[in-house]
Amino acid sequence: MNPFAKELALKMGYDETKLRSKTWDEYGLSDAPVMDFIITVCDNAAGEQCPYWPGKPATAHWGFPDPSQVQGTDEEKRKAFRDVMVGLKKRIDLLAEMPLESLDSLSLHQIHNKA
Repeated sequence: MNPFAKELALKMGYDETKLRSKTWDEYGLSDAPVMDFIITVCDNAAGEQCPYWPGKPATAHWGFPDPSQVQGTDEEKRKAFRDVMVGLKKRIDLLAEMPLESLDSLSLHQIHNKA
């Protein structure tokens, strides 16, 4: 796990024992949790072929530059991770305000445009 991501997650109150990098392969296993929404966030993921998601969840891509690729001082790297966290929070807050029955792939994409 990226040390700047871990540092930010711990400051946000996440349990350190649950922090680890994951691949989407583990979510395609038969015992994986059922997903209602799949939202990719890394600009690199926009062009990748996503796996089959059981249950056909709503999908969207909310593009952000990969903060782990930022070069510079440690403070510049921390700022890159904070910037992505703030952007994600704005979009998640908009998502949480939407009526559940109106959520689909199109509305998830529209959140990207509002934030």
